[in-house]
Amino acid sequence: MGVLEYVLGSVLLLFSIAIIIVIILQEGHQQGLGVVTGGADTFFSRNKARSIDAFLSRWTKLFALVFVLVVVALNVIARFF
Repeated sequence: MGVLEYVLGSVLLLFSIAIIIVIILQEGHQQGLGVVTGGADTFFSRNKARSIDAFLSRWTKLFALVFVLVVVALNVIARFF
């Protein structure tokens, strides 16, 4: 294995951990759960949650895209070099 494969493997490991962390930080999208448990959301807390969820959603998509690109790059390197 070449040095490039080790570097890309390390990058792949870092992005896989990042994807896991970002997904765990996201809030569940279960309808009506706050009503059942008695938690009343204010207008500001709901909008704050949406902005945080949107931020985490964008980072999840970015990390997933880079993850797929690194996997493809590793397969191309393993196949042709």
